[in-house]
Amino acid sequence: MDQQDTGAQAPRTVNPPGMASPGGHYSHVSIANGLVFVSGQLPIDASGTKLTNKPFDVQVEQVLANLDAALAGVGSDVTKLIQVRVYIVDIGHWTMFNEIYARWAGNARPARAVVPVPALHFGLQVEVEAIALA
Repeated sequence: MDQQDTGAQAPRTVNPPGMASPGGHYSHVSIANGLVFVSGQLPIDASGTKLTNKPFDVQVEQVLANLDAALAGVGSDVTKLIQVRVYIVDIGHWTMFNEIYARWAGNARPARAVVPVPALHFGLQVEVEAIALA
């Protein structure tokens, strides 16, 4: 079978400055064909400190700051988000998450899923991954 040139570009991976180094075998951001894929961001600050013992709202603010840094590091931003996936360990936090997220996202209203999960790595309470335009 002949392979046709689809015009697809090889993905490029980036670990933007101002973010902790990835904790595993992945990059914070992968860019391909005009799309930005942001790996799941946990509430870990730029120095690598895990906010395990911080309140839920503080963890959410950190995760969204990490998402901002990931997007900005590759020339994108919240207005270019296409889809956001949120994992929270207690569905009872949904309302608080939604309020913080709405303030952060402003007029941007990308597709979104909020998924309750039994646990996240390091005992953290929230994780967010996203897809945006470059």
